[in-house]
Amino acid sequence: MTKDTFHQHLQELHLHLTEELLPFWISRTVDDENGGFITHFDQYGYDSGEDEKSLIAQTRSIYTYASAHRAGYGYGKLAELARHGVDYLLSQLWDEEYGGFYWMTNRKGDVINDQKIVYGQSFAIYCLSEYTLATGDPRGVKYARHVFDLLQKYASDTTYGGYFEMFDREWTLKGPGSAGGDRKTLDAHMHLMEAYTTLYECTKQPIHRRKLLEVIELLVHKIMHPIYGTGVPQFWANWEVAPQIKFDVIWGWDRFTEDGVKREAEDNTSYGHNAEFAWLLLHAMAVLEIPIDTYRDQLLKAFSHAVDHGVDWELGGVFVEGSHSGEVYDREKEFWQQAEVLIGFLDAYRIFGDERYWKAYENVHRFVLDKMVNHPVGEWWPLMTRQGVPIWTHMSHSWKINYHTVRAMVQSIRRLDVLMAGQHVAL
Repeated sequence: MTKDTFHQHLQELHLHLTEELLPFWISRTVDDENGGFITHFDQYGYDSGEDEKSLIAQTRSIYTYASAHRAGYGYGKLAELARHGVDYLLSQLWDEEYGGFYWMTNRKGDVINDQKIVYGQSFAIYCLSEYTLATGDPRGVKYARHVFDLLQKYASDTTYGGYFEMFDREWTLKGPGSAGGDRKTLDAHMHLMEAYTTLYECTKQPIHRRKLLEVIELLVHKIMHPIYGTGVPQFWANWEVAPQIKFDVIWGWDRFTEDGVKREAEDNTSYGHNAEFAWLLLHAMAVLEIPIDTYRDQLLKAFSHAVDHGVDWELGGVFVEGSHSGEVYDREKEFWQQAEVLIGFLDAYRIFGDERYWKAYENVHRFVLDKMVNHPVGEWWPLMTRQGVPIWTHMSHSWKINYHTVRAMVQSIRRLDVLMAGQHVAL
């Protein structure tokens, strides 16, 4: 590839980030009356009126604004937005009696779901650590460390390793089945790796390093498929594979059958998750200062599977999910998978030099900018047909927020800058 090629792609991403994505959020998300962020917008970018503020949407928004500010965008406005979000998070979502963050408030800040969900706690650690790194405000890392300590006390499984994930307000483990108390997930543990990476980057404390390394080892040796190196979604407490089911408290809009069981419930993997896991692992290794060869085989398997089976070479973009062995089950195109493979394929090309990763990146880059971005509004369509026709049309809700889209632009631009400079640096 030539520098001109890298520069062309970089310019397109920079224009989208600075002229569309960031203005979309800066102009409409702040709730000046009640604090925190409004996070539900329709296809035209108008407030769709849902009366909720979720832990996921608030923390992901804080992360987005803090990380984009740290990367040099926003002329200080993004730091102000992040601080506004932290004020709400600590005043309305923090449980002063039992510790940890509630799952949901209404717009006014009244708690409407007081459960403690590890997936949400992980994003609190992630955003608050990033916030301190970006602004120097010590409140962020103070509360990030509180949550980390609570997870070690209440959620850590000292028998089989890893973390239980679903708790009542007072940190009592929830029941089995759809309550989720008897299961562990790739999703939560991958985001704990992400969170612990940023926490350790912020504190450099040995305990945070040790727990980060523990989660990485668990992901590589228990959660990723032993042959294909692909992510397995759900497990029983002892790390035997469990059929993937829909939990009572959900954090996404996965398409399940009416009985709440996933199609091919014991043999499905997400191409987006696999690429996301691989690039997050690379970033964790850089922060930990451990060599790439430590997990080289795992990285290659995850990246290769996404390229070989997930990319739609005919119509562009990446599919949703399929079998570990290669068969594609869901050929629709969802926003967050596109976002994560953009970063992942650039990392794979940067690290391994295989041009098929660059071709895969170009493929998804074009699909995103030509079809997935709702250019008149500035954000991305959430779900499209294989051909690129919108199925869902909202621009944002509690699960479809700015975290994937803005992060994909910021991180992809960083990688294209490195490729243009002909460098091989840790990111």
